[in-house]
Amino acid sequence: MQLIKTQDWYRTSKDEPRGYIEAAALREVWFHTGTACNLSCPFCLEGSKPGDNRLGLMTLADVKPLVDEACDLGVQQFSFTGGEPFVARQFPEILAYAAAQRPCLVLTNGTRPLLQRLAQIEPLAHAAHPVSFRISVDYPELDRHEAGRGAGTFDESFRALKALHDLGFHVSLARQWSADEDTAAVERAYRDWFAHYGLPADLHLVSFPDFAPPGVERATPEITEHCMTTYQDADSRARFMCAFSRMVVKDKGRMRVYACTLVDDDARYDLGSTLKESLDQRIMMRHHRCYSCFSLGSSCSEL
Repeated sequence: MQLIKTQDWYRTSKDEPRGYIEAAALREVWFHTGTACNLSCPFCLEGSKPGDNRLGLMTLADVKPLVDEACDLGVQQFSFTGGEPFVARQFPEILAYAAAQRPCLVLTNGTRPLLQRLAQIEPLAHAAHPVSFRISVDYPELDRHEAGRGAGTFDESFRALKALHDLGFHVSLARQWSADEDTAAVERAYRDWFAHYGLPADLHLVSFPDFAPPGVERATPEITEHCMTTYQDADSRARFMCAFSRMVVKDKGRMRVYACTLVDDDARYDLGSTLKESLDQRIMMRHHRCYSCFSLGSSCSEL
């Protein structure tokens, strides 16, 4: 059941109309395969860890009806995130079903759960539609990366990038970004690791700010309708993920559609049980992570 929205959902603390996004068409559907993960990263925006069940692990039977509905609505791509998708026992079958319909993107930590399933992944290189993988390597400094993700994870993730690339998959790398960094120097350091592992020098890097764990309320400027029309235009508003994308989660055994990949810790962004009904609702820019999209152009999508 969707929550009743109170006045502060639609109005800011200064009683100004809150900014919002309206969907034009459904181009991408994300599936959150569950918050269970083999790692326990303290900064995880999903709060994922081994055995976590805030969001349930998905099965093929869960996913099939929503994949089919999305195809009927003209979706262009399916994307998968977690937790760690490969912790879900049926994830290879889920991915195979989706890749038979549309191109797919998988966000993964690239560690043991993926490496142990390379034999199941390999046939997907010949799926009807391409499958891409984005692997998280937070920092180009091994010790700094492993301080959050654990010993051995740096090498595992790079070996996974190399193995998937050699199998013919498109791969990219997700990293953490900070406002005071020397971006050129950081990217050079990653390129050195690409060379070390025999990966292409132009491997795509995707940078993300710290989004904070679920349930954290960070103080960010409030986004008003005036902000959305003064500092954004029709083209830039159309690039917000909530304008063209939805995310499906399994919450207490029920499949639910949320506004985007960054707001599943707030039940007010629950848009219903079907993709179609979710497209008729305004997405209020109320979550603190919305400000990263507004001010930095942050996006999980590669569309």
